[in-house]
Amino acid sequence: MNRIEKLYADVRAKRRAAFNVYLCAGDPDLETTRELILALEQAGVDMIELGMPFSDPIADGPVIQAAGQRSLERGTTLPKVLALVAEVRKRSQIPIALMTYYNILHKFGLKKLAAEAKRAGIDGLIVPDLIPEEAGELVALARPAELATIFFVAPTSTDERIALADRMSTGFIYCVSLTGITGARAELPADLKQYLERVRARTTKPMAVGFGVSKPEQVRALGELADGVIVGSAIVREIEAASGLPRAELVKKVSAFAAKLRG
Repeated sequence: MNRIEKLYADVRAKRRAAFNVYLCAGDPDLETTRELILALEQAGVDMIELGMPFSDPIADGPVIQAAGQRSLERGTTLPKVLALVAEVRKRSQIPIALMTYYNILHKFGLKKLAAEAKRAGIDGLIVPDLIPEEAGELVALARPAELATIFFVAPTSTDERIALADRMSTGFIYCVSLTGITGARAELPADLKQYLERVRARTTKPMAVGFGVSKPEQVRALGELADGVIVGSAIVREIEAASGLPRAELVKKVSAFAAKLRG
């Protein structure tokens, strides 16, 4: 049982939801990302989804796309992100999942990735453009390395697709709250409860909900329906807004915002 699995076992036992935060590694720079991870843990964040930026992020909205572009322009690479996690592990045991696109992993080498991700202290892999039907090689390499493999379901997913995601996922199942790309939304879909109940009826795995979550009341509402709540664009937007501040002030401002969301 790795850190992600332990986290979700713990929150289920305590009958509360985990609070996951997405960060784009290297935005505004890798040193700030490291300090943000540590500060967010102190602010009550349970897990970090650490994004490795990609030039063609098909699932990401404009806020995360812009963060990825800024990071790439600063020279962020997968080896640097792995080194960042290794540095964090000297000071923290917060669960961390690497979130990126398959092209990067394929070019790096899946076998090499599994070994180096484990060595760095990564706990899971989230690959938005890798469908479970084509994920056999990655899953087979991830299992011995104790890396959770986290797959997506959406409101449009058939019962068969939900069952397949259930079989292929470890750690938790990522429930996309809406049809579309990432980005904060003023309101969550009206039929979200029914969709999550349909997924719940077809899996025993923990369920975490993401896409569109940006307000404390949304976090609270989703925490009553799922095992975890994921906030991404709203945090990335706060980082961008504070980018002109000294690092310590940026970290303080963003972690305070996360604490407010978690409530």
